[in-house]
Amino acid sequence: MSYEVTLEDFRPMQERCSNCLGCKFVPFEKIKSNRFGRNCPSVWYYNFNTYSARGRFQLGQVLLDDLVAFEGETPDIVFNCQSCGACDVSCKVTRFNLEPLAHNIALKERAVALGKAPERLRAAADHLAVEKTMLPGAKQSERAKWAEGLGLKDLTKESAEYAFFPGCAYAYDPGLRDKARAWATALRKAGVDIGYMGAADLCCGGRAKQMGFKDAFEKEAALNYKALSGAGVKTVVTPCSDCYHALKRQYAFIGLNIKVIHAAELLAERLERGGFAFEKRVDMTVTYHDPCHLGRLGEAFVPWDGKEKKVLNQIHTWEPARPRYAGTHGVYDAPRRILAAISGLCLVEMERIRENSWCCGAGGGCGLFNAEFSGAVASERVTEAQSTGADAIVTLCPWCETNLRGAEADNGVSMKVVDLIDLVARAM
Repeated sequence: MSYEVTLEDFRPMQERCSNCLGCKFVPFEKIKSNRFGRNCPSVWYYNFNTYSARGRFQLGQVLLDDLVAFEGETPDIVFNCQSCGACDVSCKVTRFNLEPLAHNIALKERAVALGKAPERLRAAADHLAVEKTMLPGAKQSERAKWAEGLGLKDLTKESAEYAFFPGCAYAYDPGLRDKARAWATALRKAGVDIGYMGAADLCCGGRAKQMGFKDAFEKEAALNYKALSGAGVKTVVTPCSDCYHALKRQYAFIGLNIKVIHAAELLAERLERGGFAFEKRVDMTVTYHDPCHLGRLGEAFVPWDGKEKKVLNQIHTWEPARPRYAGTHGVYDAPRRILAAISGLCLVEMERIRENSWCCGAGGGCGLFNAEFSGAVASERVTEAQSTGADAIVTLCPWCETNLRGAEADNGVSMKVVDLIDLVARAM
């Protein structure tokens, strides 16, 4: 079942927003300090209300009323949103009947339809159509290079229990390709039967959706679904947080159901079942960065077919009850269980974690077309990580790793950034 949503569908929400401004902050009961109490990178950086979820609700309303056009600064306001979902989580705490993240993406989709997307994002969407990836300069013919010499099963020719889906960043980036190889190797050592899609491996299209390129995303999703279904794939395992979110939630939203598990979830499961154990110490103090699309946006999509209603013509509700995505059921524990199982490793947490994690800055295409904004958001996260006294930041997202690496904290000092698989490889 597909759920078509347009900007017009959000009119009741635009009018219903009560201007509580909770979308700008970590839920108040979770704030540990004033310094790290903000949650929305966009309004934090631009310091103007229209860049908040509340402001974008107002912007959507005046756009529908033809009081403002997609000209001047309007496209900048619309696209300088990482689609990280932090506003959505906070809104679910103060309200229960608004969907600010979906509205923000609908604004982008309308801008794309009107030809108002930033040039670099349009170029990325065009590249996706030709080379099946949004990474500039990457060629589809080179996608499978990461798997050379591993002896993985080609699922277009034989079967395996899991299809390993590396994602574009791990497949193409020379600095990340070894991590895809390390994940595949670790899973096999843990006794997991995996294969890959060989020449049929494609981009998940999830980042196109974040950027507002709805048609490009749906076309790519259909191609992937056809390829995976045709190969008889039952379950996909991926090390990429964006792929995880796209396959688990975005695909289901348009009626394409694929069972997916993150590589860390599967590895943690095998570790606890006694399938393998870490043999070496890693003496290090680390802090863990929860990727947006694995954490608060990692919840499964729940189909719903109901209607809005009001009790006593005042209290808004739905019949039947509508699913509420508050971010609490994302993938948080698996990576932390793996870190806890490595001897000598000490985990110290930042203030903004789990569903209230601060974005790395790379999402929604911002890392592609607004490097200054994206870098400032990454710098804020490194500042927070540095305050824990950790030696390094650990994450489970190639986009987070790339954007955080080299970012300087407020004192001008950067931190080492590692993928969880780097520590797993050292400990095995």
